[in-house]
Amino acid sequence: MFGYYLDLALHSLKRNRVLTALMVMTLALGIGASMTTLTVLHVLSGDPLPGRSGQLYYPQLDPRDMDGYHPGDEPMAQVTWVDGMNLLHAARADRQALMTGGAVPIQPADSAIDPFYEDARYTTADFFPMFQVPFLYGHPWSGADDEAHARVVVLSRGMNDKLFGGKDSTGQTLRMNDAAFRVVGVLDSWRPSPHFYDVNMGNYSDSEGVFVPLSASRDVRLSRNGSIDCWGKGGGDDDHIETSPCVWLQYWVQLDTPAKASAYKEYLTHYVQEQKALGRFQRPPNVRLRGLTEWLDYNKVVPSDVRLQMWLALGFLLVCLVNTMGLMLTKFLRRRGELGVRRALGASRRAVFAQLLVESGIVGVVGGAIGLLLALLGLWIVRRQPSDYAELAHLDASMLLITLVLAVCASLAAGLLPSWRACQIAPALQLKSN
Repeated sequence: MFGYYLDLALHSLKRNRVLTALMVMTLALGIGASMTTLTVLHVLSGDPLPGRSGQLYYPQLDPRDMDGYHPGDEPMAQVTWVDGMNLLHAARADRQALMTGGAVPIQPADSAIDPFYEDARYTTADFFPMFQVPFLYGHPWSGADDEAHARVVVLSRGMNDKLFGGKDSTGQTLRMNDAAFRVVGVLDSWRPSPHFYDVNMGNYSDSEGVFVPLSASRDVRLSRNGSIDCWGKGGGDDDHIETSPCVWLQYWVQLDTPAKASAYKEYLTHYVQEQKALGRFQRPPNVRLRGLTEWLDYNKVVPSDVRLQMWLALGFLLVCLVNTMGLMLTKFLRRRGELGVRRALGASRRAVFAQLLVESGIVGVVGGAIGLLLALLGLWIVRRQPSDYAELAHLDASMLLITLVLAVCASLAAGLLPSWRACQIAPALQLKSN
């Protein structure tokens, strides 16, 4: 029966090609615009670490003095060197990583490559297993390397390609800021989106080219360019930043169960009380332990203009559906005579309704295919924009499927009212008029 309805629908659509083309293009424009913005939102608001994000948390403390204190204020977004090291060495979480970002001068061994600056991540050993960073060659450094202030480095795949032609560079020496570092590992392709572990360095920026132990980075005074917030007499002098009242480090923990997360938050409260008793902290305990996705929501990582564009595009899709519905109603009502004859010959209202919905579905499939091409064009235009997330705008398999399903569902929704109206035609009245 479906084949019969399909044949009737194709003949009907071919009889009035102009009206059919209008319906298809109206639907395609709505699908193309909405899927372009939905795809961008999907890319920007995706889970950067599927399967692991529910175990990652971002602790916050408030070590400031009482100047400007208001109960209920949000605690600091970063931690001081002293607090970061205290929490790190306490090792109360399953894993923990302390870090900041910077830019380092690279002095290549190959004289054909001019010296250049590269984005760097100064962190601790658990960074790599905690964030499931894939390795192409070698391995991450160890906790013992952190304690020994070992001058080791892990390179990104792109940096390894640039400096060593893509070969296994483990054991090679890389000079940075006139200091020699031994390459212990090379990452495979890795670019979490968003750049969740340090939103101060750009929400959708590429991952860093070099990764260096935090302790070694301070020994050779590798420059840092992350955010810093000081109070009291803290001036943020980089040479004395470890002892200054300034927050400038990000601290992440992995807690494998909700019970461990609850216990760790309680530990943070006890830590603040202990530091208050020692005279370091002045404010009442005020801690937060946000999960990864909650942390991204708190920082409003997804640009507000992207959400606005999505709602505008969905509004445009609704307008297109209303117009498509009007065109379908016009087309179906023009066929009152044909439908009346079918009813008089014994076709039920349900059969006529199904026939017209099949016709609407064909419009949806064709409109979805064209809308998909328009969405690809729209994403290509997005990738030409000067935004840090522009190059991420690609249509993946899930969004491709959603595009086709949305097109068919939208056309069927647009065809419900016209199909129902056409089924209400009285056969006797149409036969008499004919």
